[in-house]
Amino acid sequence: MELTSIGKNIRKFRHALSLRLEDLAEKAGLSVNYVGALERGEKFPSLGSFILIANALEVSADLLLADVLTAGYTVKESLLAEKLDGLSVPQRNQVYTVLDALLQTIQ
Repeated sequence: MELTSIGKNIRKFRHALSLRLEDLAEKAGLSVNYVGALERGEKFPSLGSFILIANALEVSADLLLADVLTAGYTVKESLLAEKLDGLSVPQRNQVYTVLDALLQTIQ
C-alpha cells in the first residue's frame, strides 16, 4: 500500500487550514513526531489515529484515502464537478477544450 499518498493528503488538508504540524497534532491529541512521520509516509496510522486526524482536519476519510482507493476516482470526479459548477459556461467550455486536447495526447 502506498503510505506516502495518505501522508501527502494529510499535509495538503493541514495546509489548506493553515495549521502547523504542531497545531494538527494538538487538535488530534497525537504527538508531533507521530503526525510528522505519517505525513512523510514513514508510518501508517491506526484506525483510531486516522479518525482523530480526519476529525481534526474536518475532512471525510474518503478524501484522505482518495489516492489509494480504487473508488477514490469517484471522489475526485465529484470534486472536479463541484469546481466546474462554479465556472461560467464559457469558462467551462475552455476547461473541456483543454481536457479534450490533453486526452488526445495521452491516447
